[in-house]
Amino acid sequence: MSGNNGSNGKVGAALVVGAGIGGMQAALDLAEAGIKVYLLERDTSIGGGMVRLDKTFPTNDCAMCTIGPRLVGVGRHLNIEMITGADVEKVSGEPGNYTVTVKKKNRWVDIDKCKGCGDCTKNCPVETDSLFQQLLAKENAVYRMFPQAVPGAFAVHKEGTSPCRIACPAGVNPHAYVTLLAAGKVQEAFDVIYQAMPTGCRRGHRY
Repeated sequence: MSGNNGSNGKVGAALVVGAGIGGMQAALDLAEAGIKVYLLERDTSIGGGMVRLDKTFPTNDCAMCTIGPRLVGVGRHLNIEMITGADVEKVSGEPGNYTVTVKKKNRWVDIDKCKGCGDCTKNCPVETDSLFQQLLAKENAVYRMFPQAVPGAFAVHKEGTSPCRIACPAGVNPHAYVTLLAAGKVQEAFDVIYQAMPTGCRRGHRY
């Protein structure tokens, strides 16, 4: 990645792939050197596998005590931009001037509006296997990987077909039309319902 910077025509920016303990430290070192850093992580929060550990070998140090300051440092550093829930799809270019295409998964929660209060989990009736706990426990479909997660916003784990869509005798997709209505796309929401309804029920008028 590069941009215009007068004399040499380039200004450095770095992409660090993987936000485990090594990736976070690399991002912090580069950011402290004045380089803009994009920290890419496939999970919904940074930290990698170390956040799942109690102690570290061979020193027997507390894992969270080691990684905690780096979580905070990355989250607060002005030169670091985190890209979570994403993977590298394509890399092109040459040394010093790369173009990277990133594919980002939908978090289903607005990361800028989520306060991390956890009220959503209290009202979510759906349980799923916890990926953080290696499928050994259950968690709500609305989840945060661990209490100290960075970013602290929640995410929604979606898999298969929702119960409301299964229960709908007309086969309507409630998630689709509710999302479209929330975005102010009334006509598109109407079309979702109209296309799924049996022919005999299509007596509405287009907006």
